[in-house]
Amino acid sequence: MSGQVTVRITRNFERNLDDIEAFLTQAEAPEAFDPLLDKLSECVIPMLERHPDIGRDHLARSADSMEAQFKREAVIESLSTLDSAGSIREYVLAHYLILYARLPETVHLLAIRHHRQLAFDLGKPAPSY
Repeated sequence: MSGQVTVRITRNFERNLDDIEAFLTQAEAPEAFDPLLDKLSECVIPMLERHPDIGRDHLARSADSMEAQFKREAVIESLSTLDSAGSIREYVLAHYLILYARLPETVHLLAIRHHRQLAFDLGKPAPSY
């Protein structure tokens, strides 16, 4: 791919950063938050601008439960309405996993979590049974 893409930060990604800050504070490691922000702005975003396909294809992984399969199908359907050439990719940054949508000219940072947090929150509540 020639040229750079634009990297956009979603509201959900910002909420996830707030959650990580609270998580690190609760874990008595608040000093780890500012280096995360520095790494995102100085390394991750510039790298994704130049190499947006560097992350692994998240949707290529098999779902290990029916709930995960339903969520995966919903994400694929949502993505296809945006752009059929799009993909959801994951990038590992030290203790963090980042999910991003890769569209032809844009990368949207969707979610980030510390490896010790339980799960991704993509902004939609889980169904109640």
